[in-house]
Amino acid sequence: MKIENIETLLVEQLRDLYDAEKQLVKALPKMAKAASAEELREAFTEHLEVTKAQVQRLEQAFEALGAKAKGKPCAAMKGLIEEGQETMQEDISDELMDIALIAAAQKVEHYEISGYGTVRSLAEKLQHEDVAELLEQTENEEKEADSKLTEVTQTLLESMNVGEDEGEDMDEDEEPAAKPAARRSGGR
Repeated sequence: MKIENIETLLVEQLRDLYDAEKQLVKALPKMAKAASAEELREAFTEHLEVTKAQVQRLEQAFEALGAKAKGKPCAAMKGLIEEGQETMQEDISDELMDIALIAAAQKVEHYEISGYGTVRSLAEKLQHEDVAELLEQTENEEKEADSKLTEVTQTLLESMNVGEDEGEDMDEDEEPAAKPAARRSGGR
C-alpha cells in the first residue's frame, strides 16, 4: 500500500498496533503461567484484560476514521514475543525467571508507549480529537503497566536480598559463583 498522506499513515500505524495488541492477548496468559511470583502473575492477568479493552478501543478508532479494523502484521511485536518465549525456556531459578519475564514485558510496553505516542500525535495533527483521546487513554495505560512492572521488579529484588556489592571482588573474566536455587528445565 502506498502511503501518500498523514491520514493513511495514521491508519497503517493503527493496523500495526492492532495486530500487536492481538498478539499480546495470546502471549500474556503464557507469561502469567510462567511467572512464579503471585504479584507478577496478577500484573500479567490484569494487563490481559486491559489489552482486550485496548483492542476494542482501536476498533473504535478505526470506526471513527471510517477505516476497516484489520491488522497489519507487526514484526516488531512478533520478535519481542519470541524473545519472551525464549526466556521462558531458560534453565533459571524462579526468582530470576520472574525478573527476566518483566524485562521482556517492559520491552513490549516501551514499544507500545512509543507507538501510541506517535499515532496520538498524528490524530491530533489531523484534528481527530475523539481518536486522539482513545489513543491517549491506551498510551497512559501502557505507561501505568510499565510503572507497575518496575514496582514488581523492586519488590522481587528486595525479597532476593541481593547485596549491592555482590560480585564486586571478581576479576573481569571471572564468573560469579553459582548459588543453589530451584532450577527449571524447559518451560512450565
